[in-house]
Amino acid sequence: MIKKTLYFGNPTYLSCTNEQLVIEMPEITKANTHPSLQAKGVITRPIEDIGLIMLDHPQITITHGAIQKLLQNTCAIITCDNKRLPFGLCLPLYGNTTQNERFRDQLAVARPVQKQLWQQTVQYKIRNQAFILQKFTSEKAENMLVWASEVRSGDVTNLEARAAAFYWKNVFHQYPDFIRDRDGLPPNNLLNYGYAILRAVIARAIVLSGLIPTLGINHHNKYNAYCLADDIMEPYRPYVDKKVLQLLSKYGHIDEITKEIKGELLLIPTMDVKIGKRRSPLMIAASQTTASLYQCFIGKPRKIDYPLME
Repeated sequence: MIKKTLYFGNPTYLSCTNEQLVIEMPEITKANTHPSLQAKGVITRPIEDIGLIMLDHPQITITHGAIQKLLQNTCAIITCDNKRLPFGLCLPLYGNTTQNERFRDQLAVARPVQKQLWQQTVQYKIRNQAFILQKFTSEKAENMLVWASEVRSGDVTNLEARAAAFYWKNVFHQYPDFIRDRDGLPPNNLLNYGYAILRAVIARAIVLSGLIPTLGINHHNKYNAYCLADDIMEPYRPYVDKKVLQLLSKYGHIDEITKEIKGELLLIPTMDVKIGKRRSPLMIAASQTTASLYQCFIGKPRKIDYPLME
């Protein structure tokens, strides 16, 4: 079942009663004296149906009981900074009944296996980037497909970087001087927001599969708590790029990420994804990917179930 994504961008009080997330909106309850009108300011949602929550206002209060129940149901909680951009991510410490065994299996993975898994990751990422170029630009991207086929174990020739340079130079034709930079000009703002949502979805799936999101197969920055999430999300990034290109086509230049734009970006977990012959929402596909990753860690068929865009 696809889990729901909830966004809160106004003053809100969140609590928990009888396995329900109680959402109270003070702006409505305080502005009305009639009980029937006040009741409209309080709604509930089953906690078991929630997969992701984004808290995007400084006057949001959430009780410890609500946080505890959300994490028990493997919900990812994203908090935003004073610029109303994703800043923090809260995940449960465990999400699988055989956690200890899986941790040991992950820690025991040999470096050659990690390099083979990274090779697959880069190949799928470049192929999906090539699809985006072919779909949304005039580039045929045959060179991208050649590079994908030439990626070696561990990507020792760094074809990922070569493909990325070509990709970012051509993907946003309406921005001929575009440079992919987290602090750069739009549409970097849209990409940052979308990637933050994607990272939370992938990190949640990793925890559900009983793995440690800190221990990557390629990323290894000692300050990064989500190295494995940053690895596994790479082939999924073009789905965010696709959403951004669609937004630019629909709205034109976007300097400010309005609530309307945020609403569209928050649909990323429900985007249609195909792995093999199976289609599913991105959030479910992510769990399939991380489940297959664990199978690779224990020596079963060493192929990660990544999506391929078509």
